[in-house]
Amino acid sequence: MQTKLIQKNKKAYFNYEIVEELEVGMALQGTEVKSIRDSRCSFSDSYIEPKNGQLVLKGFLIQPYSHGNIFNHETARNRILLAHKQEIKKLTRRVNEKGFTLVPLEIYLKGNHVKMKIALARGKNVRDKKDAIRERDLNKDARRQLRDMNS
Repeated sequence: MQTKLIQKNKKAYFNYEIVEELEVGMALQGTEVKSIRDSRCSFSDSYIEPKNGQLVLKGFLIQPYSHGNIFNHETARNRILLAHKQEIKKLTRRVNEKGFTLVPLEIYLKGNHVKMKIALARGKNVRDKKDAIRERDLNKDARRQLRDMNS
């Protein structure tokens, strides 16, 4: 089955240490799917909250569909994520532990279905973030020097 990446949450990879990943479906309206296909969505400060045996995606923005009519969707409504009951229970137990949270990582199309990769994550402290920046800069400098030597 063919997958097409729509968007990646780069901020989540920087701010959190990813412990476990999971692929889930999304309960969406028709105009939301069309907007996602046009890459008109944003992860800005979105998170996932387990509530009443369901995973609720909050803060995920999907812009209105450009050719929609009066039945167009709300941009910032809470959306239900679809996963197996046992997986939801396991994630809920882990989130109730100290320091864990659920964050969305990627949204993509798998065949005709909109899927989201979510992660059980633990927040990084400032020192870990500085180490990540330092490592990224070193890799960038090494690639630049290698490129300059080859030219």
